[in-house]
Amino acid sequence: MHSTLTSWLMLAGAIAAEVTATSSLKLADGFTRVVPSVVVVVGYAISFWLLARVMQRMELGLVYAVWCGVGMAIVALVGILLYGESLSMLKLCGILFVGIGVVMLSFAVKSAG
Repeated sequence: MHSTLTSWLMLAGAIAAEVTATSSLKLADGFTRVVPSVVVVVGYAISFWLLARVMQRMELGLVYAVWCGVGMAIVALVGILLYGESLSMLKLCGILFVGIGVVMLSFAVKSAG
């Protein structure tokens, strides 16, 4: 059980690092600004390192779906809340469907295991 909790916490860390890096891409302005550019590179390095560690213990499909899906939904929300990007019903439904897909895949992996 401890290993499973640790894996999920590491996956959450990988998502947080990826969201930070992706959100900083806009601030990096095409890698012309040093500090945000360093945040991007370090954030992705941490994210992939944690992701690789998690994949040693959990199923590839579940890990990647959660990492991509949750990260994408959070980045979309960051874009809306921090960068003033538009929010439409279609975008909101897309975020919701990604979340539903991640939950369904999680249940599928648990029922198969």
